[in-house]
Amino acid sequence: MREILYRHAIREALDEELARDDKVVIMGEEVAQYNGAYKVTEGLWDKWGCKRVVDTPISEAGFIGMGIGASMLGIRPVMELMFWSFHSVAFDQLVNNAACVRYMSGGLCNVPIVMRGPANGGTSVGATHSHCPEGLFAAFPGLKVCAPATPSDAKGLMKTAIRDNDPVYVMENTLLYGTKGHVPDPSEGDHLVPLGKADIKRVGSDVSLIAHGRSVIRALAAAETLQSEHGISCEVLDLRSIRPLDQQAIIDTVMKTNRAVLVDESKPFCGVSAQIATLIQEHAFDHLDAPVKRVCALDTPAIYSPHIEDEQLPNEHRIIEQVLGIA
Repeated sequence: MREILYRHAIREALDEELARDDKVVIMGEEVAQYNGAYKVTEGLWDKWGCKRVVDTPISEAGFIGMGIGASMLGIRPVMELMFWSFHSVAFDQLVNNAACVRYMSGGLCNVPIVMRGPANGGTSVGATHSHCPEGLFAAFPGLKVCAPATPSDAKGLMKTAIRDNDPVYVMENTLLYGTKGHVPDPSEGDHLVPLGKADIKRVGSDVSLIAHGRSVIRALAAAETLQSEHGISCEVLDLRSIRPLDQQAIIDTVMKTNRAVLVDESKPFCGVSAQIATLIQEHAFDHLDAPVKRVCALDTPAIYSPHIEDEQLPNEHRIIEQVLGIA
């Protein structure tokens, strides 16, 4: 199997879906001639032209509203947000329109739209460019939210999202764009990853590390160290989708290891990990041999200084510390 970059895996998904369905279009700021802020759409404007890959004005509320309207008329837009942190500019469109139209129309009108782009911190671009909003959007019924950690999952989830008849928000951690991973060759068939299906990235028996997005990479690194230096076997469960959430996979891994550490780059207050901790409390409490622990971003706005920001985000050291506290 070949290895390709995370950003190239997403581009391959977009290219294949543009070829498969002429209703698929890409829209966003600088996605055309400039090839996207992070070069995810590189070459697609040259190949598919200005009617399939469309540059928009710098107005999130305007172009996201345009995309939602187009989706209601049968188009399948893939909208790129230059940074997910800019969602606040278009919050009404994202949560009152995209999330609610199918329900408010009694199921007569679908909104088959994908919102995608870079999210999360770690790149020293300041507080207003480093939000981690997956938990926020997952709180709104009607929206589907995923956060792929590997190139293979990024491609498979993106293709599935484009074919879904509901709005799907894909949070791509900025620091993953340059990472490489195995992705099936297109000649091997359609590579699809279902929404709402978690994946065990490492099998273990002593502690479950439950994570999503880039936190999966941190959890895997910590698991290697814990195994080699302390003889602790960690199972790493990659959620992949935040909503729908694979609740059974979470319960199953906790019932297997009897201990859980949740690794989540969002804030601890009302974050994704808070929801998972509640789920474990409700469905697997009797199987726990130790309290559930969380490793989240510290509860402050993102910090510009790279050294301090590294300490603010979940890291291998903090994960190991929590595991050693309960193992």
